[in-house]
Amino acid sequence: MRLFPSPCGQTSANTKGEADATDFEKDGIREDAGGEETGREDIIDFGSVTARNRKYAIQCLTVVGQIEGHQLLPPNIKTTKYEHMLPLLASIEESEDIDGLLIMLNTVGGDIEAGLAIAELISGMKKPAVSLVLGGGHSIGVPLAVAAKLSMIAPTAGMTIHPVRLNGVVLGIPQTFFYFERIQERIVKFVAQNSRCPEEHFRELMLRTGELAGDVGSMIYGSQAVECGLIDRVGSLSDALGALHEMVDEGRKQLTIDN
Repeated sequence: MRLFPSPCGQTSANTKGEADATDFEKDGIREDAGGEETGREDIIDFGSVTARNRKYAIQCLTVVGQIEGHQLLPPNIKTTKYEHMLPLLASIEESEDIDGLLIMLNTVGGDIEAGLAIAELISGMKKPAVSLVLGGGHSIGVPLAVAAKLSMIAPTAGMTIHPVRLNGVVLGIPQTFFYFERIQERIVKFVAQNSRCPEEHFRELMLRTGELAGDVGSMIYGSQAVECGLIDRVGSLSDALGALHEMVDEGRKQLTIDN
C-alpha cells in the first residue's frame, strides 16, 4: 500500500514537518516498488504471485511443463520443481495473510513421486483451494488437478490418462511389473479418493486400447472430464476465482459462528 502525507498545515518548504513527510513519502514509494519487484521475482522463480484486492488475498500457483523429480531436466525444458512447491504450499497453509489458493495447471506430467507429493500436500490443506486445468493436465497432472477442494477445467483443456511408465533400463522379471502395478494403484486410489470417479472407471480409462495412437490410455476434454467424475466443473479464470471467493466467505462466516 502506498502512503502519501497530507499537505494540510504546511507553511514552509523548509519546515521539519514537510521534510519528514517528504522522506516518509519517498520511503513509501521505495517500499511499494520493492514489493512489486518481489512479486515479479516470485513469478519468474516460482510461477507464483499473490493477487490482492480489498476483500481477498489469493495465492496463485502454476504447475507447468514437466514435474521434475530427483534428477535435473535439461535447461531447455519448462519444469515445476517439487523442492520449490512443497515449502511454498506449507507457507501458504500457515500464512494468516493468504485467504485461498488457486492452482493453474498446464502440464505434460513428469515424475510420479514428486507429483504425488505435491498432490498430497494440496489435498491435505485446510485453506480453500481451487484447481484450474488450462491447456492440459496430463499423466501425473491428473492427481494434481483433483487434489484441490474444488477442481475446474477449461472447455478446450485435455487430460491424458495412461499406465505408469519408466524411462531407462528395467529388469524383465515379474517383480518389475508388480512394482509398476503397485505404483499405478497409488495413483488410482488417490484419484478415486479425491474425485467422483470410481476406481474401476479410472482404471478402465487408464488401460483403454484403440484410442491413443501407439499407446494405451484415454484422452478426455473439458465436459468429458466432468461427466466421468474426475473434475467438478467446467469453467474459466473468473469462475475459479468466484468459486474461491465463495469458499473464503463461507469459511469466514463459519469462523464468526464458532466464535
